[in-house]
Amino acid sequence: MSIAEQHRNAPGAAPHDLSDDLLIDAEIDDLPAPTRLKAGLLLVVSLVLIAINLRPALSSLGPVLKEIIADTGLSAGGASLLTTVPVVCLGLFGMLAPRIARRLGTERAVLALLLVLALGTALRGLGTPAALLVGAILAGAGIGVTNVLLPGIVKRDFPDKAALMTGVYTMALCAGAAVAAGATLPIARAAGGSWAVALAFWTIPAVIAAAVWLTQIPPRQGQAGHAGVTVRGLWTDPLAWQVTLFMGLQSSLAYSVFGWLAPILRDRGVEGVAAGIMVSVSIMVQVAAALVAPSLATRGRDQRLAALLCMVFSVAGFWGCIFAPLGTVWLWVVVLGIGQGAAFAVALTLVVLRSRDAHVAAHLSSMSQGVGYTLASGGPLLIGLLHDWTGGWTAPGLLVLGIGLVAGAAGIGAGRARQVAAIVTPR
Repeated sequence: MSIAEQHRNAPGAAPHDLSDDLLIDAEIDDLPAPTRLKAGLLLVVSLVLIAINLRPALSSLGPVLKEIIADTGLSAGGASLLTTVPVVCLGLFGMLAPRIARRLGTERAVLALLLVLALGTALRGLGTPAALLVGAILAGAGIGVTNVLLPGIVKRDFPDKAALMTGVYTMALCAGAAVAAGATLPIARAAGGSWAVALAFWTIPAVIAAAVWLTQIPPRQGQAGHAGVTVRGLWTDPLAWQVTLFMGLQSSLAYSVFGWLAPILRDRGVEGVAAGIMVSVSIMVQVAAALVAPSLATRGRDQRLAALLCMVFSVAGFWGCIFAPLGTVWLWVVVLGIGQGAAFAVALTLVVLRSRDAHVAAHLSSMSQGVGYTLASGGPLLIGLLHDWTGGWTAPGLLVLGIGLVAGAAGIGAGRARQVAAIVTPR
């Protein structure tokens, strides 16, 4: 039994709040038994610093992508590979997170992967296509594993403040993405036009986060055994796949924004720094939407309308940025942020609501993240390829519409008030 479950089942414990389960992440029941440190201010600061570093490697590339293409001779297809590889790694390495945590210990695994993230970010400072690609792989691996482990640590060490820490974690993650999107091009110009220096700059906060996290590393102990469970049936359940598709396809649009919204706006005539600021504002709007969406989505009998509206706002915002008059772009940037922030929060909420207990939710989360993030990588890649083939943004806009339609259909299915058919048995 996890610490959170003990807390809920203890005599006199407060009634279980469903929002606590939002922090269940990939196979948390498979993580090593914790050596728990005091959940004090330093731990909160450490977690916030880590969350801040989980998106800059992704959101900093788009604002300087035009300079990278011009200086290195990369095609749009080759550039799209740089935006795609880290997202692929989120899914592939995220599925390895429980295994890595069992081998190293959760805290040491986070430290090791923070250093991998810092190394990958620093490699981009070499400025060659090969260094950019290897750096993208390392950064994606570091983010993918840490992405999975960090919510488990939060749930373990803050069992009675999970909802609050969910908000703090989400805000820090979005803030890191927004700052990197808005500041990378100004940093490049301050460095004499060196986009390589600007990309490598984001190594600094990653190293700071690793240094602070060192204070949370517990003494080495023999691994404590713990009872686990096996969850069967998810991979053949249609509802589980609908949840996974909604998670993956809404993520596909989100990472397409990270990689391509700034180049789209710049091609339309928006000045480079202004384009980065627009992406930054769109990401910051996601924070408010993500905090409000779960409570609104759970007020009705089901979440079908909420999932559909999320995709309507997301596609409308993206299309507005591509096709609407340039004078209205700020409006569409905000609409896009509302849709994407709400979609991410609703996707997490569906994982919980479609599961009958914490074990099923943990495994459904693992499935939806592992498969979903791998699926999400196709969005940035295809947008780059379509732009390369056609020389414009109309075809990528049609792709965005197609992704939105399929995601909306998956959301309608996943939003039904049902639960996945899964069998939980002790190991």
